[in-house]
Amino acid sequence: MKESIPPILRPERVKPVDLEIFAKRFDLELDSKVAVSLTGISMNTNDLRSGDLFVAMPGLKTHGALFIQKAVNSGAVAVVTDRPGKDMILEILPDIELPILLLEEPRKHLGDLAAFVYGNVAGNLPKLFATTGTNGKTSTTYLLEGILRQAGEVTGLTSTAERHLAGEVIVSRLTTPESTEMHALIARMRERMVSSVAIEVSAQALSQLRVDGIHFDVVGFTNLSHDHFDDYPDFETYLAAKAELFTPGRATLGVVSLDSAFGSAFVSASKIPVVTISSNPSVKGDWNVEITEQATTHTAFVLTGPNGEVVASSVPLIGAHMAANAGLAIVMAVLAGFDWRLLAERIRDGIDAYLPGRTELVSGATGPSVYVDFGHSPDAFLHTLTSLRAVTKGRLFMVFGADGDRDASKRPEMARIAAQNSDVLVITDHHPRFENPVTIRKVLVESARLAVPNLEVYEISPPEQAIIKAVSLAKPGDAILWAGPGHQDYRDIQGKRTPYSARELARQALHESGWN
Repeated sequence: MKESIPPILRPERVKPVDLEIFAKRFDLELDSKVAVSLTGISMNTNDLRSGDLFVAMPGLKTHGALFIQKAVNSGAVAVVTDRPGKDMILEILPDIELPILLLEEPRKHLGDLAAFVYGNVAGNLPKLFATTGTNGKTSTTYLLEGILRQAGEVTGLTSTAERHLAGEVIVSRLTTPESTEMHALIARMRERMVSSVAIEVSAQALSQLRVDGIHFDVVGFTNLSHDHFDDYPDFETYLAAKAELFTPGRATLGVVSLDSAFGSAFVSASKIPVVTISSNPSVKGDWNVEITEQATTHTAFVLTGPNGEVVASSVPLIGAHMAANAGLAIVMAVLAGFDWRLLAERIRDGIDAYLPGRTELVSGATGPSVYVDFGHSPDAFLHTLTSLRAVTKGRLFMVFGADGDRDASKRPEMARIAAQNSDVLVITDHHPRFENPVTIRKVLVESARLAVPNLEVYEISPPEQAIIKAVSLAKPGDAILWAGPGHQDYRDIQGKRTPYSARELARQALHESGWN
């Protein structure tokens, strides 16, 4: 099976931008008198198309200018680069006819360049929402899109799992695409008459300037917990990276959840006006979520506001944390100008949203319940296991592994949380990448047994056999949580995406054990 790479989405029709006007807008010297029109922009020659402006930038290992010949062959009509890049281009192609515009530190300007080329300017945009946080970003983004759609909006979405354009669904490449791709996507959404867009924004996306050139109407913060310490050395740095979204240059208003220990610190770090929300009875926010029912099919809640607002609804998901995410999404919509009464009316029978790979039930009516989930951090494990415990009559099993070549410091805590909140653990592999999976499993097994010495723990590789083992041990009334793979359809092994579906493997294991 060949590796499936999702397409980069661009608008089907682009109003050409005159290069001279472009140069004047960004105060760039243009020494060419040849009329040139831009119909796109790219920093990646693998996606460069005829009519594109090629932005040749310095990278960690090489410089984009070294790929100038490929850019020319692919139809680039002009180049923006820095002084070293221009020197490289003239050395490779001394007689190049393409206009070269000099711009130092082009990465810092890429988002603004892309916004201008694709016409994503003030007064020409849908309502834009963004959600950040360690966990719950994807769930909140999907729930927000569902709420907006039920309120009558034509919606767009971009998340870890998918891109949505007025009902069209495309698998994602990255949580947050590069700024050139993001602006092309927003332009495509405008073309499809999308009126509201929900965007998941990671800390890495902010640090790597992937959402530059975008100004959000409302932004939301879910929580902060141990993750990505391979990119950020401590909580303070990690929080600061996410708080960058809550600045006047990026957003107008914000909503901050107080459900994590860092909620209040995030409020203090915000540079824009914010309101708070809490689902913790002992912590009061401006808005508050009360859980009214937890079941295997849904979680019901009531959201109350500071001025007598009351919104009662439910999410088609397990867990109080999912209801908290829904509350956050509702308040974000209210801050964007949607009447809470309209929202309450439209979602009174539940929020219509499907979240791929988020505590997703993949089993049938008989046998144990099997859920696949994308959670891969200690906090995500805790929330999901706690939620499943509340609705599980029998034993709670957990199958999980840990990412290779990623934050190794969280692995012992992942194993501890898993051990303390489940009855049976099956430790296996996830994305080993270039790391030895035996080494990863060893840390997880030792940490789990240290936390709960008498726990029933199995170490099984590969994961195809791990889920078979878990299903063989489970009985009706038991629940199995397979954490990590979620919606993903591959495993990263030695740099190669190997086709793989936890959903299908779980269903196959159930079938082989005699369950529908």
